[in-house]
Amino acid sequence: MKIGKDLQGEINVIPLVDIVLVILIIFMITAPLLTSGIEVELPRTKDIPLSQKESRPLKITITQEGKIKVYGEEIVLENLVSWIEEAKSKELIKEVQIEADKNCPYGIVAKVLSELKKAGIEELGLLTQPET
Repeated sequence: MKIGKDLQGEINVIPLVDIVLVILIIFMITAPLLTSGIEVELPRTKDIPLSQKESRPLKITITQEGKIKVYGEEIVLENLVSWIEEAKSKELIKEVQIEADKNCPYGIVAKVLSELKKAGIEELGLLTQPET
């Protein structure tokens, strides 16, 4: 087969660039959806004031030993969901704040967060101390 003087043997890169741009746009859209997780504040932070609201949020305290306390009374993790669902049905709570000792087992905090999600709590905060 003869290639004449009129024919050129070059590769057309325009379709390749179009495909690469479409793939880039797809990744830009889907990447934020794939990274889901829990935003966590470290125990020490710089001047992040808590908002002052009319209603007081429910404060759940997790001690260094991993004990869960609500209003100063110890509660078993398995009973937390039913307790919160009951209080939520009576419209006693809308927001929950977790106050965890920085030396408590991380697994306990993760389990509490999971139970709160099961109970339908959407407004959740982690309490920290200001950095000195």
